[in-house]
Amino acid sequence: MIPTITAFERSPDGGRGLARDMHVRWALEEVGQPYDVRLVSFDAMKQPAHVAISPFGNIPTYEEGDLALFESGAIVLHIAVRHPGLMPEDANAQARAIAWMFAAFSTMEQPILDRTTAVILERDAPWRDQRLPLVDDRIRKRLAELSRHLGDRDWLEGAFSAGDLVMVGVLRRLQRSGLLTEFPNLAAYVARGEARPAFKRAFEAQLAVAIAASSG
Repeated sequence: MIPTITAFERSPDGGRGLARDMHVRWALEEVGQPYDVRLVSFDAMKQPAHVAISPFGNIPTYEEGDLALFESGAIVLHIAVRHPGLMPEDANAQARAIAWMFAAFSTMEQPILDRTTAVILERDAPWRDQRLPLVDDRIRKRLAELSRHLGDRDWLEGAFSAGDLVMVGVLRRLQRSGLLTEFPNLAAYVARGEARPAFKRAFEAQLAVAIAASSG
């Protein structure tokens, strides 16, 4: 059965591959699972039909038979454990890959999203110029810790896994900040993720939606 995911009809990122359906598209491409996409507007995301699947009115969602999931991390994990290609065979290695997924979404992403808030939503606030350096310092601390762990390895724990997929997706949010360039091994890590054929296919599919929306 071919699963169906939802994505923004008009993504606020303008096709940069930062909307959360990107994680899911990439995971499906990595495991070679065909999928359909249902595009939803911001209005439709808050309507009962969508909220019945995604209680917080967000994207992406994932539907396959009688299974309906929300939250990109949960969807990627479901894909990773159902299909070969994103999880190591060793049970302990699987557990660590899952731990990196949690670390990406909680430990790493939270200060990065705080930065987005400061740069975009609070750009005219009187405290913005004082707050942003503090947020950047928190991000640098996390990047330094991640950089030490990664060292000169290609991936976090041996072969590429769902943990790397999610971590690279989170770190990509920093590409315009200049912070990643302070940690060359992390910049190279993100570049390796983006060079994967599955990532390129997912990115191009999401970009095509943005192009169609801008020309429509």
